[in-house]
Amino acid sequence: MSSWISKTTASHNAQLVTTAVVSGAVVASAILGYQKVRRTYRVADLKASIPDIGEKHHATRLTEYGAASGAFAPTTEDKRSVALAAKARKGDYDEDLILEQLARNRVFLTDGGLETLRAAFVVVVGCGGVGSHAAAALARSGVSTIRLIDFDQVTLSSLNRHAVATLADVGAPKVHCIRRRLEQVTPWTHFDCRNELFSEANADHQLGPIDGLPPDFVIDAIDNIDSKVALLNYCYKNNLPVISSMGAGCKSDPTKIFIGDISASTDDPLSKATRRRLRALGVKDGIPVVFSTEKPGPGKAQLLPLPEEEFQKGSVGDLGVLPDFRVRILPVLGTMPAIFGLAVANHVILEIAGYPHEYLPSKSRDKMYDGILGALQGAEERLAKHAGYESQGLRIPITQDDVGYLIEEVFHGRSIISGLSTRLCLIRWFKAPKDFIDKRTPGQKNSLLRMTDLVCMTKEEAAKHEKKILTGSKRHDDLYEKKILEAVKNKIKEEEIFARFRSL
Repeated sequence: MSSWISKTTASHNAQLVTTAVVSGAVVASAILGYQKVRRTYRVADLKASIPDIGEKHHATRLTEYGAASGAFAPTTEDKRSVALAAKARKGDYDEDLILEQLARNRVFLTDGGLETLRAAFVVVVGCGGVGSHAAAALARSGVSTIRLIDFDQVTLSSLNRHAVATLADVGAPKVHCIRRRLEQVTPWTHFDCRNELFSEANADHQLGPIDGLPPDFVIDAIDNIDSKVALLNYCYKNNLPVISSMGAGCKSDPTKIFIGDISASTDDPLSKATRRRLRALGVKDGIPVVFSTEKPGPGKAQLLPLPEEEFQKGSVGDLGVLPDFRVRILPVLGTMPAIFGLAVANHVILEIAGYPHEYLPSKSRDKMYDGILGALQGAEERLAKHAGYESQGLRIPITQDDVGYLIEEVFHGRSIISGLSTRLCLIRWFKAPKDFIDKRTPGQKNSLLRMTDLVCMTKEEAAKHEKKILTGSKRHDDLYEKKILEAVKNKIKEEEIFARFRSL
């Protein structure tokens, strides 16, 4: 972008425009800061309005499962289940009965596989439609220790897709709802319930060991992008086996659901956003995911828009359950989260038990990225030579991973000029500034090239672009249509937004 800034500030009019843009950014930052402060004060006012417990205001204890004790009194069956589960967790449960209940899994996985599965410790993060079905399948299959992490409560709208929740569970924390119902199925299972939001700051604690043993597997069933990326990045960097469920919302075709590497996931907005953010953090593959290749189309469900009156009330961000959480309704067919959750659990069971299985391979385009990186190196050397620099030994601050990120996530494997997907390369969009070679370190010469300086073209288009614009006298509007200029401008702006997630 340094070359663009140099060009745009060369004239008085451009300086005025730049000043206006910067001023607008400052005003926008001030508005966003004000909204954040206002939200903080509103939360403080709400907390202050809660009366202290005293003679006029009484408090009742929550039930064993985190629900209000006066809403639904525990049934005789509930009490019996709690007592039975407490005894079973202490070892007071007939082993023959457990093996009989797990008999079908035993003959499928063999005695050794089932023994390994029963000794496993699995963490499920997100206990909604996907996570609840995954947790239920794990417990029914014999996993003896399951940690459940979710900050949310069961709502009426949850009941169309939740695996075990009933009307009596509405208002109760999802983690305790799952524990309550599954203890009636597998009373010997140890449930570690964490009614809290997963966060990067608490990851060491939330994904920490039990009795000195780390998790054998982590299941990501989160639908919030920030938490999802934080969880997957933590697991990847700390060598914790993890599988992630991508978006089940707006999906309806079960034949389009696959298990594959995250680099192979397509046609899913949640997968795309997750993949791009992870790639910016240096994670490009190595995480299995459940995803759907189903494409949107006429007559199919879409993310519902907010009513106009909500925008007129003020900041729509205040409508979110938590800051940075979505505020619009995502249409969900109740069957699809169940399929995603069961697919996730199936993968975890096979992995832990050592049962043979395969999933879709990653794209394996490293050789192509190497070729594109080499071509970019050559282009920078030619530009340096054209500018009067000694080009021998010139280095560029772009890696193979950077190339893969730009090609796949920014330009989606297509030329920004023609949309073609073959013979691709990366090249500067604007002319290099006069001082684009850094020689401050003795014995080292490197190009001050930025990822936001680059666009994707075919090799033929790049050769023409280099001759006419980078080393010639043509202007961009002499060579390209307005829609192409707008497309490049939007790509640069978009990448500037995502660049803040990139590792330093």
